[in-house]
Amino acid sequence: MILSEKMALAKARMIEVLERFGPGTAVGWTGGKDSTVVLALWREVLREHAAAAPVRALNLDTGCKFPEVLAFRDRLAGEWGIELHIVRPDVDLVRYPLAVDPVQCCGDLKIRPLNDAVTRLGIPALLTGVRADENPDRADRPWLEDHGDHVRALPILEWTELDVWTFMVRESVPWCSLYDQGYRSLGCMPCTVRSGRGERSGRDSAKEERMGQLRSLGYF
Repeated sequence: MILSEKMALAKARMIEVLERFGPGTAVGWTGGKDSTVVLALWREVLREHAAAAPVRALNLDTGCKFPEVLAFRDRLAGEWGIELHIVRPDVDLVRYPLAVDPVQCCGDLKIRPLNDAVTRLGIPALLTGVRADENPDRADRPWLEDHGDHVRALPILEWTELDVWTFMVRESVPWCSLYDQGYRSLGCMPCTVRSGRGERSGRDSAKEERMGQLRSLGYF
């Protein structure tokens, strides 16, 4: 598929989500490029099909995110009028062994707080920026996943990194300044470095190797 076809497919999926689960659907917005694309597309869909509905976004602030990502999140949320819900883990980061066990760390700082927030806020569907080509575990994922009390939609599942950047440049979608400094994928500071190799080569390798286990627990 060419990018225009992928865009049409992503929006068709979002329209289906809107029709089935309503405007209470939220975007799981990390502040990274992929979920920002999803946020931009969802904003368009709501303008076209549910103009009075707010654009809801759920952001997970683990306490060790790059300050540039947080600044970008707050600026764009204000400019776009996003109904932003920021979730923080109930963890003492001073004593917590950050990144020692990637599965436990992601579980405590990301997965459980996110799942709790989805339930507490009554979010019926969560749109994510997951792409199949980022990790082998993501290659066989369906675009719509049942997570018990909510569903997760992966509208840009077939997009590539080049598709994402082409869309952002062409549609004038803003991005975090860290990408201009050589980062290709943005996570928590202890698990993210700049890398000129693969897109996620700058992310913690131990975590990437256990993506299947993380996914089973509810990781994006």
